[in-house]
Amino acid sequence: MRYKHIFFDLDHTLWDHNTNSKIALEEVYHQFDLQALGVPSATQFYLKFNEINHQLWDKYEAGKISQPDLRYSRFRLIFSGLDVHDHALCDELSDTYIHISSKKHNLLPNAKETLEYLFPKYPLHIITNGFDEIQSIKMNAGQITHYFQEVVTSQNSGFKKPDSRIFEYALKKVGAVAEECLMIGDSFQSDIVGANRAGIDAVFFNPDQRPQDISLKPKFEIQNLMELKKIL
Repeated sequence: MRYKHIFFDLDHTLWDHNTNSKIALEEVYHQFDLQALGVPSATQFYLKFNEINHQLWDKYEAGKISQPDLRYSRFRLIFSGLDVHDHALCDELSDTYIHISSKKHNLLPNAKETLEYLFPKYPLHIITNGFDEIQSIKMNAGQITHYFQEVVTSQNSGFKKPDSRIFEYALKKVGAVAEECLMIGDSFQSDIVGANRAGIDAVFFNPDQRPQDISLKPKFEIQNLMELKKIL
């Protein structure tokens, strides 16, 4: 195989965002006694957070909102629906959630085993729309930092996936050309479309087998990270 460098997305591809987020939100729910503010259960809190978080991330990746907007709007929007408008409390919830969740260690199934397999064979790197300090904490918590040579973020590159310039920035960082690289990620729009724009082959990690409405075909599609052994 011609690939000389492998790029991974982090959240939802290696680091298990959903599990770690759910655990952290349950801790926040009880720590701040959110039932007293009208949140019926920790499960409902998690589901509402996921709904709003997904919407805001779409806006952030489209360049419609800033990092602080993303970080602090989530809990304000949750509680405005409950007619609670204490922004100071919402911002404290946001900071506490980020502090707790980023230190959770859960990875996606077979993530570490796959990295162990690839590590001796290829230089491995991260391309993420997350933020420098938080992504570093997540990688340390999951004990995967040592597998990666370069970690390219939207913050240190100045661009967000699917903008081709974040991928071009990554290519320059590792001293490679697009044809020598492979991108692996769970977001079709950010990872697959973005890599394609930069001329980089991509693996769509799609464990839930989500259908895609656009005609672009990824080079590969997998449901389990261990399937990378057949490709690499």
